[in-house]
Amino acid sequence: MPEWLQVNWSQLFIPSVSIAETVIRGSCMYIALFVMLRFFRRQTGSVGAADLLVLLLIADAAQNGMAGEYKSVTDGIILVATIVGWEYFFDWLGFSSPWFEKLIDRSPLLLIRDGKIFSQNLRSELISEQDLLAHLRLKGVAGPEEVQQCFLEGDGHISVVPYRRTLPPSEEDTPH
Repeated sequence: MPEWLQVNWSQLFIPSVSIAETVIRGSCMYIALFVMLRFFRRQTGSVGAADLLVLLLIADAAQNGMAGEYKSVTDGIILVATIVGWEYFFDWLGFSSPWFEKLIDRSPLLLIRDGKIFSQNLRSELISEQDLLAHLRLKGVAGPEEVQQCFLEGDGHISVVPYRRTLPPSEEDTPH
């Protein structure tokens, strides 16, 4: 049989590192990155920071298992299961415990109230006024004067509550 068709079955499925070491390494990395991302809230797109973290770690762990940086597929599966386990546990704990939810989820930060921009809050989160104005435009708001409240949410997204717009009556609405 040609060498390129041969499979080393024992190397493929027998873990090359102890299962306990794999779980401990995965747990340490997940918890350390989880804590760091909770203190640094930035918009990461349509997924939250914790979701992005899980996707990145799983992708890296799975890649290592598939590419052979670990000696077995089992190593990669154990690491992925560890990461998914921690994510589920933290979600469950946040759902079950109001204290833990407050610990892991940051409260919204007020950026605009009644058209007034809170520059100190922008500075504390390293958001330029131009970035804020761009977010307002993406929400269909021309400028801060149209905003009743605007928050940087705990997951890094910016939410905008505009003033209610009163449209002038159209010609069709006026009696003839």
